Amino acid sequence: MPEIRKKIELLQKIAHRFNEANIEWALGASMLLYFKGIISEFHDIDLMVSVHDAEQVRTILSEMGELHAPASASYRTKVFMEFTIDSVDIDVMAGFSIVSEGKVYDCSLDKEQIVERMTLGTEIVPLQSLRLWCKYYRLMGRNKKADMIENNCK
Repeated sequence: MPEIRKKIELLQKIAHRFNEANIEWALGASMLLYFKGIISEFHDIDLMVSVHDAEQVRTILSEMGELHAPASASYRTKVFMEFTIDSVDIDVMAGFSIVSEGKVYDCSLDKEQIVERMTLGTEIVPLQSLRLWCKYYRLMGRNKKADMIENNCK
């Protein structure tokens, strides 16, 4: 559990910096599923950001930790950044896209996708919808995670 607590505390620090800078962002993927009680553990923090805030996000997170050279992703995401901060992996996606069966799906963060805001300590963390992530996981061929979401959203 100390590992999860460490990741949650880091998310709170990132939220503070992003909120202070008026970054348009949301928490997605497995950490979102963790906070929704769908999974009991997660490996990294996935942050969705608007394309127009991507450079500011790069600056903020580079001050907090180390930016890695991006691995080639099977997605057509406009900006994909990987950071390590306090030994925690952070993935940042701006203009997120998924290629499925030869078709490109634009999954860019949109303000309307932020369906909920969670309080973490003194910080507000915007959350994307589980239904949206169910769709994303299906497009990525990650049906086990999509099924877990569907089973919890009934």
